[in-house]
Amino acid sequence: MPIEKIIVLEDDIIVRKNLEQQLRQRRYDVAAVGTIAAAQELMGKDNFDLIFVDVRLPDGEGTDLLRQLQTRPQKPLVVIVTGFGSVESAVNCMRDGAFDYLIKPFSSDQIEVTLKKAQEFTQLLKVNRFLNHEVDAESGYELLGHSPAMDQLRALIRKVARTQATVLIQGESGTGKELVARALYRESPRAGAPFIKVNCAAIPESLIESEFFGHEKGAFTGALNKREGRFELAHGGTILLDEVSEISPQVQAKLLRVLQERELERTGGNRTIKVDVRVLATTNRHLEQSIERKEFRQDLYFRLNVVPIFVPPLREHREDIPHLVAQFMQCFTRKHGVRVAGISPACMAAVQAHHWPGNVRELKNVIERAVILCGDGEDLQTDHLGFATSSHAPAPSPAVGSTTAPASSAMDEGLSLPELEKRQILLVLERCNGNRTHAAKKLGISIRTLRNKLHEYGVAGKADTSPAEE
Repeated sequence: MPIEKIIVLEDDIIVRKNLEQQLRQRRYDVAAVGTIAAAQELMGKDNFDLIFVDVRLPDGEGTDLLRQLQTRPQKPLVVIVTGFGSVESAVNCMRDGAFDYLIKPFSSDQIEVTLKKAQEFTQLLKVNRFLNHEVDAESGYELLGHSPAMDQLRALIRKVARTQATVLIQGESGTGKELVARALYRESPRAGAPFIKVNCAAIPESLIESEFFGHEKGAFTGALNKREGRFELAHGGTILLDEVSEISPQVQAKLLRVLQERELERTGGNRTIKVDVRVLATTNRHLEQSIERKEFRQDLYFRLNVVPIFVPPLREHREDIPHLVAQFMQCFTRKHGVRVAGISPACMAAVQAHHWPGNVRELKNVIERAVILCGDGEDLQTDHLGFATSSHAPAPSPAVGSTTAPASSAMDEGLSLPELEKRQILLVLERCNGNRTHAAKKLGISIRTLRNKLHEYGVAGKADTSPAEE
């Protein structure tokens, strides 16, 4: 609800009471005053979204207040109200920053039109402000590939996109789950409305509730102004919950309410806000296992998994690799200004033989590195790829203290990514004598993540070291 708090600044008590009543009937918070000084006092205490300002007031001109408001960092939309309107006056007010211009007497329908325009304009501003801070490195890529697996995926997207159903997109890291979500959005009836992404894994646990649902001024230390959450920004459009399995149980319970009732309350607030959003969610975990470990709510899983879409790993549609390589080469030669003639047969063979545990994202990064290292007018060679060993070469003997050689050997055995991850974690834990704190530091993950992984494998390490040793 982009417009919530409104000031009516009108010295005519009949007009003021009438307008105040109309706005309250539409469930707005309204403060009605008769002087500029009283309005300024209100705005000094709180932020308002809209203000109706009469031109002629007992302590000054409403047009002077209009110009003053343009210098405020949090300025409300201003609707000028006058009983002595003229074209010249209207033009001057709009030039000075007025949102609309009404001539008394005005009808209820005119107020309704003005409020609707203000709602749409305010939400558009807030969505644009949010999107301007978004960095999306993959937004320029489409779902590439002509294999049967990718053709089936695109057909399923076309079928599901035209509905309003909640979709759970599952797949390994780097397979392109977000690209699937964007394709669902582009081909849906909501394509002209906002598309808001929430990276659940990147937001600190202490802030994720505020990011989802927003907060009121003073809700917690540092909440200096009211802020709309991502669900409110996505009103009328689509929200993507990226890596939804990473959110805490407390937020899961509130998210379940939004999915069931399509309503929420901001942190620190008591107003129930209705939202009309389509929810898409992605995860690279097996949520059924997370449910068994009591890490993910079963009822939330059922709400999200209305239409499941599985994105296949790259190793299951290897026939797309040459096409992907060609597309990435063309993109990165243009981006980096390198003239690459082509790719050598040996280099293409190495690319096709690689296991690609990081899937399409890993392939894209490898090709970008190869293009950068390749000389102008030359073909990409195997050396440009940066592979430690050839996919067909025997694995090197594990060095003492090494944590990478066994993983490379495991890749050559054609193991799946989860099995490869399990081997690496258990190897590092063994070399740390079962000490979870030291093993987590070596692996570059949190102790909590390591505990969850060990619980999943049915393995227990030693108790954490003392705080001093940590």
